[in-house]
Amino acid sequence: MSDKTKTSGALVVGGGPAALTAAIALAQAGMATVLAGKRPPRADNRTTALLAGSIAALEKLGVWELCVGKAAPLVTMRLVDDTGRLLRAPEVKFEAHEIDLDAFGYNIENPVLIDALEERARALPNLRMIDDVVIAAEPGVDDVTITLKSGARFAAPLTIGADGRNSMCRAAAEIESSEHRYHQVALTVCLKHTRPHHDTSTEFHTTTGPFTLVPLPGNRSSLVWVLRPHEADELAALDDDDLALEIERAAHSILGKMTLEPGRALFPLSTRTAARFGAHRIALVGEAAHVIPPIGAQGLNLGLRDAVTIAELAGRAHDEGRDIGGDDVLIGYDRARRGDVASRGLVIDIANRTLLSDFLPLQGLRGLGLYALDRIGPLRRAVMREGVAPRAKPELRRGRA
Repeated sequence: MSDKTKTSGALVVGGGPAALTAAIALAQAGMATVLAGKRPPRADNRTTALLAGSIAALEKLGVWELCVGKAAPLVTMRLVDDTGRLLRAPEVKFEAHEIDLDAFGYNIENPVLIDALEERARALPNLRMIDDVVIAAEPGVDDVTITLKSGARFAAPLTIGADGRNSMCRAAAEIESSEHRYHQVALTVCLKHTRPHHDTSTEFHTTTGPFTLVPLPGNRSSLVWVLRPHEADELAALDDDDLALEIERAAHSILGKMTLEPGRALFPLSTRTAARFGAHRIALVGEAAHVIPPIGAQGLNLGLRDAVTIAELAGRAHDEGRDIGGDDVLIGYDRARRGDVASRGLVIDIANRTLLSDFLPLQGLRGLGLYALDRIGPLRRAVMREGVAPRAKPELRRGRA
């Protein structure tokens, strides 16, 4: 076994957006940082609706300017009850100008976001990027040692586990997690259409889950269609022309004729939450800490808030000469993130369950809630503000690198 390279800063394990954001934020806070992990495949056809709070963080990290030209603003969010049930909710529209924003956020293709994050990461002199599989993480008294497939070993007083829902780092930290699986599957695809979307995200509520069209630059949109597993399999087996026609029908032709772009994927819906977000000098970020369904554009936004929160807490400890991987930092991180993650997961779960339920009183309550959001201005504005830029958010310090 090769000798290990020690750093006084942090290690980040992972290759996705949350891992890159954590590495950039830690390096920008003045800590020598090593980012190790395989980069995600460029065939990823998913997109991310980055909400205003995430945009603000990426601006401070010097990332947003590198990709804003390839993202589409989300100016209007439209909710349409398409269940066909006896008790139906009213259509609701949320406009960004109601809360003094130009846009609620921006929708961006994941490969474009990752390219921008990597470009910024390469510009930071105290951030080293290693494109290799991490095969082991071993917490010790004073540091955590990671081992790469190449045999190289690195050690640091703090390791960020941003290595996904089946996190090796979570297992190494001996952190349990609880999981719930829904009888639903999300079909994702990007498409072109003949009518403009007018920067409007439209979410049709169906008896199987949301059917959500989110703008991309030009006459393009991304789709997340939540279905029963057998229905998802049947649709995914169609050729491009037939699937495009089914999507156009489900969208009631609001965007005209549709043409699919290459790449489609199915994602079974589930939740998973770690019992703790940090232990034994390992802090969990993104899906290593929490998995939620792709409903309400919260998943990666939560992961980005994780990343900047641990960077802020570790950076403060570093400035004060404290142990950046100490129990006080990890306990503070868990406390700072637990409420945000739990509350958003609960809201998404309730929204999903009430949509699927055939229980009339529950359908009535759901419709009444949406009616209140549509009619009561202060309530709708409060909900919009909390949705795009939560009050309990980290404050990133300006970069030093």
